[in-house]
Amino acid sequence: MAYKDMTVLIVDDFLTMRRIVRKILRDLQFENIIEAEDGSAAVEVLSTNKIDLIVSDWNMPKMTGLELLKYVRSQESTKDLPFLMVTAEAQKENIVEAVKAKVSNYIVKPFTAAILEEKLGKIVPK
Repeated sequence: MAYKDMTVLIVDDFLTMRRIVRKILRDLQFENIIEAEDGSAAVEVLSTNKIDLIVSDWNMPKMTGLELLKYVRSQESTKDLPFLMVTAEAQKENIVEAVKAKVSNYIVKPFTAAILEEKLGKIVPK
């Protein structure tokens, strides 16, 4: 499936960060992009849309990225969904926790478009 045919869900409580990720994804030829401001809003989006990839922040109110990841992995319809965690936390224990929860890959802020493209390339065939 080409990037342009995939539907991506960006989950971040900061509008500016969502805009940055959206721009990078657009530059990579992603055309179908949905945004959610936190994990609980993302769960609603997942219940009504077919999503092919999630790019989620870790630290958010209501429902964190890790809680969202665990939810996604617990659902039959989304358990294999590529999930890229974006975090300002480069602490090893957090990364270990995300890996245990079966995160597809993670990226540490701040990051460049090239790094995002490289991480996506490892979890989503182009």
